Amino acid sequence: MILRLLAALAVLAGASALSHPAQAADPVFSDTACPADWPSGVREVRCGTLTVDEARDGSSDRRIDIAVVIVKASRPYRDASGRLLPPVVNFHGGPGGDSTPGVGGALRAAQQNPDIFAVDQDMIFFDQRGAGRGSPSMDCPGVELTDAGPPSDKDRDGLIACLKDWQAKGVDLNWYNAAVIADDVRDLVQTLGLEKIDLRGGSYGPRIEAAVITHQPQIVRAAVMDSPWPPEGNWAVGTPEQVSAAVRIILDKCAAQADCAARYPDMQARFETEARRWLAGPVTGADGRTFTVDDLSAFLMDTTYSRVGVRRLPADIAKIIAGDLTPIAEIAEDRTYYFEGQHMAHLCKEELPFESKARLIAGAAGDPVAQVLVPSLSRLFDVCAAVGERPADPIENAPVTTDIPTLFVAAEIDPGCPPPLTEAAARGYANGQVVIVVNATHGVIGASPCTRAMARDFLRDPYAPVDRSCLPAANTPLAFILDPPAA
Repeated sequence: MILRLLAALAVLAGASALSHPAQAADPVFSDTACPADWPSGVREVRCGTLTVDEARDGSSDRRIDIAVVIVKASRPYRDASGRLLPPVVNFHGGPGGDSTPGVGGALRAAQQNPDIFAVDQDMIFFDQRGAGRGSPSMDCPGVELTDAGPPSDKDRDGLIACLKDWQAKGVDLNWYNAAVIADDVRDLVQTLGLEKIDLRGGSYGPRIEAAVITHQPQIVRAAVMDSPWPPEGNWAVGTPEQVSAAVRIILDKCAAQADCAARYPDMQARFETEARRWLAGPVTGADGRTFTVDDLSAFLMDTTYSRVGVRRLPADIAKIIAGDLTPIAEIAEDRTYYFEGQHMAHLCKEELPFESKARLIAGAAGDPVAQVLVPSLSRLFDVCAAVGERPADPIENAPVTTDIPTLFVAAEIDPGCPPPLTEAAARGYANGQVVIVVNATHGVIGASPCTRAMARDFLRDPYAPVDRSCLPAANTPLAFILDPPAA
């Protein structure tokens, strides 16, 4: 789930490049000023722009800009041979998130805790093509979109209009995908004069990491994947069942605790009955506000992604059943956290062409909680059909096979990137290690000192077994947030 200086388009070097678009131009890295409000004196920081061809086959002379920030390590670490570790390239999630705007916050955090950020290794942040502070930056203002899809027909139509508008401006959506971003990463390494890099990303970030490992393995030393989405995952098909499974895990944990079970008895059965009511039509709450099944869908997806949300889920479901729809209204206030054009360019290229609406519907059949997700996810197929991107090569949807050492860290409770998906993906990584964190939710590594230290130690020595002794035991109760009993 995920975040938002348009840079000027670079001028091609010479008239010959303009007259011969089949000759790809060289990538160029240009230094730029960092934002004035970022704290100084915390780390040495270099901001810049990587300018590359939009089309990787030389079919167009269009150039695009990618925002980059490099943060120098405070205490560079040397391995057993005395070599400095390579820089870590960070991959943001989404698709349609960003990375560079968050560096300012990370620098402020490092003022308070110097060991939290860029200690052993330089860190490189970049906004993947089509998003963030690059150009183009394919936002769709006024359109709502969550990981559960467009929450209304109006949003679906808005996405179609937005993507077609970007196409009318000359953007070729076919060149905004994981395999091409892997080429961008190679170009970044080349222009910065680097030999090797480490990879680190979360959520959809590991999907891009996997593409770098597949297409540019020569530049990679090691990788860390947090709550990973692998290439072989299905974005829409199976997601309703995953959300339903996450809900069941949470409610089962509630049922296993006397105080939670007493406060919220039989929640699974009661919520299935409530889901059927929402599937039958819009629901009006006690305050007169009306919401649709798509609003319930967005609530379930976002809440089961959230560390606080999962702890409040039994209480929030109890409120919804009682007619207090405040939990749904709170989620509905902000559903525009993506660069939606970039998000859909990826989905329509490398995800949905390998799925179908029929399989989505069939998978959720018989499970009312899963069925809640089907209408909004179905709209994704409508958007892709209207935009008409070329499907990716099937290799982009295949499991990765590699001997590059990789650490997978997954959350026990994750509706989008559940542990079985991580465990299956890791089978192709000969030097992979898998860690599943009990009671954790999406975005595990940054959530605790334990997992942060684990990732740092792994990159110091990627072939050594990671220390799991600080992880919570399998039977650790989930700390629920319970509403006070009624007076």
